[in-house]
Amino acid sequence: MTISKPVFDRLGLGLWMGAFLVVLAMILWSPDTRSVLQAYRYGSQEFLAGRPLYDIQSEMGYLYAPAFAALYVPILELGPHLGGLAWHIIGFAVLTYAAMRQVRRLGGEELPWLLSYGLFLALPMALGAIRNGQATILLTGACWLLTLSALEGRRAETFFWASVAIIAKPTAIIMLLLVGALRLRLIPVLVLAVLFVLALPYAFAPASYLNDQYRVFGGMLTSMAVDNTSHFVPTDFTAPFTTIGLPLPEFGATIVRIVMALFTLSFVIWFDRKLERGTAGLAIFLAATFYMCVFNPRVEPNTYAMIAVPAGLAIALLWREERGGVLASVLSVILFLTGLTGVERHIHDFLYPWFRPIAVTLIAGPLIWWFWARARGKVRGVKVMNERPVANG
Repeated sequence: MTISKPVFDRLGLGLWMGAFLVVLAMILWSPDTRSVLQAYRYGSQEFLAGRPLYDIQSEMGYLYAPAFAALYVPILELGPHLGGLAWHIIGFAVLTYAAMRQVRRLGGEELPWLLSYGLFLALPMALGAIRNGQATILLTGACWLLTLSALEGRRAETFFWASVAIIAKPTAIIMLLLVGALRLRLIPVLVLAVLFVLALPYAFAPASYLNDQYRVFGGMLTSMAVDNTSHFVPTDFTAPFTTIGLPLPEFGATIVRIVMALFTLSFVIWFDRKLERGTAGLAIFLAATFYMCVFNPRVEPNTYAMIAVPAGLAIALLWREERGGVLASVLSVILFLTGLTGVERHIHDFLYPWFRPIAVTLIAGPLIWWFWARARGKVRGVKVMNERPVANG
């Protein structure tokens, strides 16, 4: 691995931390520039005043659970500058901790390089969501830690990270369903986490008010679908078809989502049973984030930050295990350059919204196939060992 030791043992991690420090400086200078925190502050302000959280006539604005509005109140009270710093630090710290924990679980040699190179590849794609203060960053870290905690059978940690993930974004329910399918004994813990998040706001607001908010919130979630007439432009797998003038009908898109959900479930069950525990955690989360980015109807460009770090670590693992090679090199270039497409406005406008679902599929597809082949190779190896002739006498 000629590019690993002399270059990326610390460089990637240094760039990851350095870029975040720059983000913090930009927040102190102008907290509301290129930021989504206004929507979060709006939700908490409306919650405290007992006013409606959701605008059912709009598909933008505050789209989170009432628990998010309740728990964001301390951040609101800190003000735009200190509150912005605190929110960004929380999300970034959770995601970085999840990546570090995943690398420790992978084991083997060159762990500092594995983490550093993976973060280096992920930085361009993740940095936009980090800069904007997207709850996607906290969601990614919480779902990743939920996956690792569940695979290790840690009930208390599973409950905690499941609760944080649901509070961060309702789409975390996809990860909860996958974890429940992998660890049936943890289903009561996951159900308890959902109930806890639903009940939490009642400690801070009247029941009648929250009952109305949950009714509107539930209706808003179930109504989100493919709709080319709205302000929101989905960047999921339907975007390339829409761009060329062949939009997929809503029923057809739903069928594709269901089929891919079954494929994803099959992959994660196979990975859980056949791969080493640490590798299985990365493979499972990569497959889950691929589905959540490409086949979730509520996808925007910054949603793809979810897959950036797990894909970066998976490519680094592929590079380590295969000692480089064409596939690892090509995937590294695609992931890094895909993140850079949002830097120049003309390139972004040309590639929006069709490019990212295609690029992420080209990255995640070969990686999932490699994990699948690795698991099959392990099974074949065990079978061959078991079938060796035994000398008797």
